[in-house]
Amino acid sequence: MKPWKIAVLPIVCLLVINIAQGKPKKPDVPGPFQNAHYVYVQAEDGDILNPRLFPEDRQAISDVEDKLRNWNRYALTVNRSEADLVFVVRKGRLASAQLHGGISGGSHPQPGVPGPGSGPDTRPTVDTEIGARGELGPPDDLFRVYLQREGQLGAKVWERSSDGGLDAPAVPLVEQLKEAVEHAYPQTPPPPPKKP
Repeated sequence: MKPWKIAVLPIVCLLVINIAQGKPKKPDVPGPFQNAHYVYVQAEDGDILNPRLFPEDRQAISDVEDKLRNWNRYALTVNRSEADLVFVVRKGRLASAQLHGGISGGSHPQPGVPGPGSGPDTRPTVDTEIGARGELGPPDDLFRVYLQREGQLGAKVWERSSDGGLDAPAVPLVEQLKEAVEHAYPQTPPPPPKKP
């Protein structure tokens, strides 16, 4: 074999390896994670202020929000309509039941009863509400991320579940998302300030 053929063979092999490695891989997380700035966290049954929310889900919302604050990549918003991404959580439970009740007071106009002056008479009223609900579901903690579209949940862009995945302080499901996002879209630190 001629010496120039021996020299060309390793060069061709190196070029083939570089081309194969140079193809960009599809990231584990879609592009909206790169461009998002604001996120909103809620449970499957609603936001943290929903009185019918299971206490475990309310705690999961709080724990996910704390983890996101520590991550410091996205800012939390209190209005879902202002978010780029909506994080939806559900603590794992095969079956659960919840009782709820409430009493409220106030005054309501009494139709057809004239009051002092020109308006209807207002009498004190007491409203009561008593209820119960049950739920069946998966035993693992669920963590989903949706695009926000006109205040509603849009397309689902991320989903993971695991036993204890929303348990503080680690909140492993948020940690998995963080690792995937930082790997696919690393943040570049701001340049150091110039010295005068």
